[in-house]
Amino acid sequence: MPNTPLLDKVHTPADLRRLNDRELHQLANELRAETIAAVSETGGHLGAGLGVVELTVALHAVFDTPRDRLIWDVSHQCYPHKILTGRRDRIRTLRQKDGLSGFTKRSESPYDPFGAAHSSTSISAALGFTMARELGGAPDPALGDAIAVIGDGAISAGMAYEALNNAGHLGRRMFVILNDNEMSIAPPTGAMSRYLSRLYADKPVQDLKQAMKGALSLLPGPIQEGARRAKDLLKHATVGGTLFEELGFNYVGPIDGHDLDQLLWVLRTLHARADEPVLVHVLTRKGKGYAPAEDAADRGHARAKFDMVTGKQQKAPSNAPSYTRVFAEALIDEAGRDEKIVAITAAMPDGTGLDLFARQFPARMFDVAIAEQHGVTFCAGLAAGGMKPFCAMYSTFLQRGYDQVVHDVAIQRLPVRFAIDRAGLVGADGATHAGSYDIAYLANLPGFVVMAAADEAELVHMVATAVAHDDGPIAFRFPRGEGEGVDLPARGVPIEIGKGRIIREGARVAILSFGTRLGEVLRACESLRAKGITPTVADARFAKPLDREMILRLARDHEALITIEEGALGGFGSHVAQLLSDEGVFDHGLKFRSMVLPDVFIDQASPREMYDIAAMNAPQIEAKVLAVLGVAQMGKRA
Repeated sequence: MPNTPLLDKVHTPADLRRLNDRELHQLANELRAETIAAVSETGGHLGAGLGVVELTVALHAVFDTPRDRLIWDVSHQCYPHKILTGRRDRIRTLRQKDGLSGFTKRSESPYDPFGAAHSSTSISAALGFTMARELGGAPDPALGDAIAVIGDGAISAGMAYEALNNAGHLGRRMFVILNDNEMSIAPPTGAMSRYLSRLYADKPVQDLKQAMKGALSLLPGPIQEGARRAKDLLKHATVGGTLFEELGFNYVGPIDGHDLDQLLWVLRTLHARADEPVLVHVLTRKGKGYAPAEDAADRGHARAKFDMVTGKQQKAPSNAPSYTRVFAEALIDEAGRDEKIVAITAAMPDGTGLDLFARQFPARMFDVAIAEQHGVTFCAGLAAGGMKPFCAMYSTFLQRGYDQVVHDVAIQRLPVRFAIDRAGLVGADGATHAGSYDIAYLANLPGFVVMAAADEAELVHMVATAVAHDDGPIAFRFPRGEGEGVDLPARGVPIEIGKGRIIREGARVAILSFGTRLGEVLRACESLRAKGITPTVADARFAKPLDREMILRLARDHEALITIEEGALGGFGSHVAQLLSDEGVFDHGLKFRSMVLPDVFIDQASPREMYDIAAMNAPQIEAKVLAVLGVAQMGKRA
């Protein structure tokens, strides 16, 4: 445990505001040490929080939180904020079952006024709080200022510009802190990144601008107007802040986000004088103050538990390749034979495995930054132009481009290939990152093919299937983490569209699995065998189009049919039920049950704990089979 005598006295930001500036420096050092110590025990997003330690201290010292609403964009950088806002005693429960969320969460603390885990929402939310203040909302406590802290990666998304445009038009006092660390998860891409880099590339000009701003107020009144014109001429002769000022914001910066004295002076000045929207451009370094994070390629973005001295992560030994790596290697193999294959991701090259693809085919991989809407329509244009685009996004992030999936891809029946990573429940990131809804939101679209891999070998075949499919959009989903450990084929073979497979034949009850719950189904069957029950097990492979022939045969030859999927109500099981209803199968007494994710948002825990909560692990599958057959747990008929 680090030595933290000042931090030990800070239980809320009100305590922090009693400290002098010298003590705030010491507090920042102690806060950084406590953050490192806590994350070493829990794992989590380390680098982002270390990069905003001084900024976090300065914001809470200057603004009257929680009356002033402090909104963290993405909010994976909020661990220091949580420590200062009454949650230090629970900080070592981060991202664990029944513990603190790894993101801001309204139900967790009044100091978290707005929950977030996806990017680029903070300015919109801050503007909402600002206008609620203007209109007399939320009298207890009375609304104060709204402060959005948004990263240089998050500000690349279109939603951020929509909010800046609206806020500048309304012209009300609010604060946007642009936390520019030249990095989101991966190094940033795009024109905005280059623009922000130019803002501080020519430091003498920036120093001159800052000096002019400071000197302006000291000039005699009659000549201040001429000085303002000179300042504006200099401003527009360079690139510094022009874009933001044209959007209606007063631009201040760039300033050193690790210089606490400078931060405090600027924020106090703005807090006292601002009467319009202000954007403060703060330069920080992700992972600041902890060498193993600063030196890492991702600046310590996401870490397993680690040794504090060496920074070495305590990762469990790998027994099988991850699904993400299997997908990437299968796509690389296919791309070596097909020059039309291109890969697209939205600021997640490492997370989706496309960093591996980029090493082999740098001209055929596109990182569109945090811009899923653009990414989907970009893929649509590529497909319309004769390419074979693979749009690799997490299930939860693809939700952000759903209108484009419908309007630009599905309606035009364009052959975009969607590789949907992090399908199902993902563990420590919790409900915000769960891939719960893609089956339902894609399988209801006409002409869409929707697949799910039961294991890593099937994933290789589904990549090949997507390459071969040119008749409209196609999607395949796979979970986070390691595969089942099955042997991988030397090369993927396209699967016949809409055809499932029987895994084992049995009697009385059939279990139809869609996705990687198949392994749990087979484990449940081993236990059921000891009770004299041998279910038929099938792998659906496709939620759309369904394998009508196989499903109707299973329904005809068994007393009961159970479907199981790692998705919410309205997905695969609902489509099967519709088919059975349309065919009149229920008229003949078939017992049908559908195992889906429950109608709740499941908080962070390990994936296995989350699936226990969802009642979708082997013991719950076994119990479902016994219940539908009317057999008590002791093996006697109920």
